[in-house]
Amino acid sequence: MKKTIAAAALCVTALMPLCVVAGENWDDERDSDESLTVAVFGDWPYNTILLNSAHLLLDSVNADSKVRLVIHVGDIHSGSMPCTGAGLDPIPAGANPEWNKGIFDLFEQFHAPLVYTPGDNEWTDCHKTKELSSGAPLNELASVRDLFFPQPGRTLGWEKMRVQTQGERFSRTYPSDAQFVENVIWQRARVVFVTVNMPGSNNDGLKWTAPFTDEPARTREAAQRTGAAIRWLQAAFARANETGAKAVVLALQADMWDPAALASGGDGLNNYTLFVHELANLSVRFGRPVLLLNGDSHLFGSDHPLADPNSATGQIHATPPVPNLTRVTVQGSTNAPAEWLRLTINPRTPEVFTWENVPYCNNPLVGCP
Repeated sequence: MKKTIAAAALCVTALMPLCVVAGENWDDERDSDESLTVAVFGDWPYNTILLNSAHLLLDSVNADSKVRLVIHVGDIHSGSMPCTGAGLDPIPAGANPEWNKGIFDLFEQFHAPLVYTPGDNEWTDCHKTKELSSGAPLNELASVRDLFFPQPGRTLGWEKMRVQTQGERFSRTYPSDAQFVENVIWQRARVVFVTVNMPGSNNDGLKWTAPFTDEPARTREAAQRTGAAIRWLQAAFARANETGAKAVVLALQADMWDPAALASGGDGLNNYTLFVHELANLSVRFGRPVLLLNGDSHLFGSDHPLADPNSATGQIHATPPVPNLTRVTVQGSTNAPAEWLRLTINPRTPEVFTWENVPYCNNPLVGCP
């Protein structure tokens, strides 16, 4: 009864009506006050060398008996490697149709449930000459969805976990949101987790290049996906408020404060501003810890990017102060040492989150012996 009432409550929220299947339950059967350990990484495996040594990270995570969940924050190959050429006839000469399948097979070898959110290298940037013009972005995104989300609402990994997917719980006001099967929500350790497809390259803000030039399609894609991401973020915070969650974890690929993107010739960051403003507003109203996990920049770091509106990061998107938002950028697999982030969630403590890096390879560029 409690969960049915909760579903009804979500249906009338002004933020995000989620009336899809009456009485359908959220997957919170395992939610409790027990601590939870999560392995987080991204930008992996980035090239053939790292693919050949992928067992090092796989074995390191699987050997940690405390890990109960794995999150990959996007980029399953480098920005100078080809995409799959999905849906193109003929397939571009430089394409690598089998790469993604190999990564899917790796993901399935993690013992704990694995949640993956796409990065720009596997779809947004496939048109670029440095990726050998090897794929049409929308074709590649469709291929990623078909491969990595074969059962929408189910994770990858040995142990499958049921999650809420926007592909099923979309707003009837925005039926196009049903395409975003990669956006998911779940709840563990009194914390609401949410992923959204928010890639680098200024959120698909760079014009696609020939032979894939299609500016109306690109701008439509970016607008639809960003709107869906905002609505899904609203749904996650609505869930957190309704259940009295201790915190919210948001996982996505893009570094939305990357200083390199603002440098001369950089990609820019303006196409993240609408999303960041909504994240700021929802976080302030929530008032409890919010943790943002991203990759993209490859160097580990943690900060409070919106705490001071007058700081370098605070001025980028010009939000009000958000002291309860913490951001962690995970270490990229090409940097030494290659590491994964061991995130510990303890809902019985005020800060909720602690983390440490676990090295698994000291010289990733040559592969570790």
